[in-house]
Amino acid sequence: MKLEDFYHQQLYGDCLAFWFPRAVDEQHGGFLHCFDRDGTLVDSDKSVWAQGRISWMLLTLYLEDERRPEWLAWAESGLSFLEKHAIDQEDGRMFFHVQRDGQPIRKRRYAYSESFAAIAYAAHAAATGSDRSAEQARHWFHRFTEWNFTPGLMPAKYTDVRPMIGLGPRMITLVTAQELSLRLGDDPQLRAWIDRCIDEIRSLFVKEDLRVVMESVTPDGGICDHFDGRLLNPGHAIEGAWFILEEARRRNSSDLLDLGCKMLDWMWERGWDKECGGLFYFRDVYDKPIQEYWHGMKFWWPHDEALIATLMAYRLSGQDQYLRWHMQLKDWSFSHFGDPVHGEWYGYLQRDGSLSSALKGSLWKSFFHHPRALWMCRNLARELGI
Repeated sequence: MKLEDFYHQQLYGDCLAFWFPRAVDEQHGGFLHCFDRDGTLVDSDKSVWAQGRISWMLLTLYLEDERRPEWLAWAESGLSFLEKHAIDQEDGRMFFHVQRDGQPIRKRRYAYSESFAAIAYAAHAAATGSDRSAEQARHWFHRFTEWNFTPGLMPAKYTDVRPMIGLGPRMITLVTAQELSLRLGDDPQLRAWIDRCIDEIRSLFVKEDLRVVMESVTPDGGICDHFDGRLLNPGHAIEGAWFILEEARRRNSSDLLDLGCKMLDWMWERGWDKECGGLFYFRDVYDKPIQEYWHGMKFWWPHDEALIATLMAYRLSGQDQYLRWHMQLKDWSFSHFGDPVHGEWYGYLQRDGSLSSALKGSLWKSFFHHPRALWMCRNLARELGI
């Protein structure tokens, strides 16, 4: 079977078929997403991240694959739920976790709910021509960047004794700005954010001497030689690598292609489990013992992100090693995460690839990482003719 056909079948026959229509909450709007192996609902609470992410994924399929009216209607239900229930009226930020009917449970100190709302609204604007959705996309992007980058606005995670900054806000700002540029048109402010985030990733987090991409650094880019400061998340850095590779494609930039490939190369070397296969969740920059007890587990989303990154690197560079890595990763991932009986991927495996939990959906796992990877890999394989 051609690689393109494999990914298309996995997207439509396996992944979409598992999630819909069971994820649609006909009673309260938005999406349910905490499912057991066979699709039985385990918990009716809702992640605000998931409402934006699922809406974006459905709208992306609607825009790029087929104008199915149910996809648009379901996505609009997700956006409506966000507007009615996800916004904290006291400060204008979004919650993280709400009840099925929208009553708030939890709001986190960091802001990512806003970024996923921004891409969903941008995709809706492109799908419908809605000026209001375009305005909402820009509003939530502004709130996201304001909260993450205005000094002193977000409550500090660390004291002044040992301050650190993270890769995550820069990565997500980059990809969110890319998505808004794609759906709403070129914008100098979005370009400025893209340039800033790439520059900060390169100058602060990418360490040529150690051949590594750090997860957290001191504000001047130094390595904090303690458990939290030494921690690496290979899948996260590989995800950041494909964001930069996508910008390399858009700009036809050999410099960004080189940067993205280095990030992928180094973190593949750090992350691939040579004994059991799959990607470790955490590593230590100096190969010291790691505090987090789940460091050796295999989570679904790093494997999805690495599927994208390896095939994108092959598409842009033509280097055969990336296709070999992609096929190696594909074979391991689908044989271990995949469920041939009920479809979709499990979220969590032990180091040896055995099942840790039968969950197919949770407050973190929804219709996002996996379908995005299937959709993007299908498109890349189509471009490559394989």
